[in-house]
Amino acid sequence: MPMTKESIEELIIQSIPDAKVSIEDLRGDGDHYSATVISKSFDGKSKLDQHKMVYESLQGKMGNELHALVLKTKAE
Repeated sequence: MPMTKESIEELIIQSIPDAKVSIEDLRGDGDHYSATVISKSFDGKSKLDQHKMVYESLQGKMGNELHALVLKTKAE
């Protein structure tokens, strides 16, 4: 079953509480999303580490309920 924008945002915020999250459903199918995540906790971390933090927050749903995610991260 596809994930909702709200459930993706909730998972990210649970793991990264200060995150400002913007989610867009790219195709309207609940499977292809774009997410922009801005957080102070990204400060000093590489893009790779920032992305790992977000993917870990999705608790293994990537590739299952969530098919595709275009991810943009930025330190605040």
